Amino acid sequence: MDILNVEHVSQSFGNTKVLDDVSFAVPENSVFGFLGQNGAGKTTTMKIILGLMKPTGGNVSILGETVTYGQTKTNRFVGYLPDVPEYYTFMTPKEYLKLCAQITNMPSNTIKKSVDEMLELVGLANANKKIGGFSRGMKQRLGIAQALLNQPKLLICDEPTSALDPLGRKEILDILHQVKGKTTVVFSTHILSDVEKICDNIAVIHNGKIALSGSIQDIKNRERKETLLIEFKSEKTLKTFMNLSEYGKIENHAEKTENGILINSTDIDGMFSYIMNVMSAHKIIPSKLEILEPTLEDVFMEVIG
Repeated sequence: MDILNVEHVSQSFGNTKVLDDVSFAVPENSVFGFLGQNGAGKTTTMKIILGLMKPTGGNVSILGETVTYGQTKTNRFVGYLPDVPEYYTFMTPKEYLKLCAQITNMPSNTIKKSVDEMLELVGLANANKKIGGFSRGMKQRLGIAQALLNQPKLLICDEPTSALDPLGRKEILDILHQVKGKTTVVFSTHILSDVEKICDNIAVIHNGKIALSGSIQDIKNRERKETLLIEFKSEKTLKTFMNLSEYGKIENHAEKTENGILINSTDIDGMFSYIMNVMSAHKIIPSKLEILEPTLEDVFMEVIG
């Protein structure tokens, strides 16, 4: 079941078209990566999904209900973490979450339990100082706690790790991984390594259009390059291999690297078997023999390049 459907959405500001026929679907209980360079249209799309901006054309629905600009009934299903969340900095995190719970009419007998659970989830249970003294990473974690307070069906995170150091990014990714299966996460970012760590499905937006979408593994399989990497411990062993008469049969498909060889083939399994037999016959032992998998960065660069 798809929890979010974005169908043929366009958005223009004057003569500038920011979104051009954008369509994608987000499966329930998945972590969905929405990828694109800065200025590609990610935040504009998020605002339309939240009903904060009226699209020029197209339709967005959450759990089958149409999102209507200015009438944000569908936001009862949604938790939202903006890229730069704002707070009442004179409050402690517990005070702030209690206020948020009261504003959203959470039953008073469940507020304390819910607040405590969220603070525990994001690692702020013992953070009793005022929010004004928080680091950027702590503020992002508090933002996730606030977004999850009402147990939303859909959590939208707009560039949640973009300004964080490696430790802060890891903390945010660990939290999002923990809530996987309990809620659906849409994770907007340009940091490809973060997406590869936690996302099941992605859509890549480029110049306002969806350039690629699907599961990460399916996309990698579609973009797979039939390449074999062979590395050796020494230059001497590499030269020995390259001087074999059998190497002449693959020389036109080979490219020398610093420590080894890259071999391209339309029959990578057959090439792998041939190389193994040749090295076995000559008692040559490689330090690495690997069929290369495309990375998400490889795919992304090919799409936007």
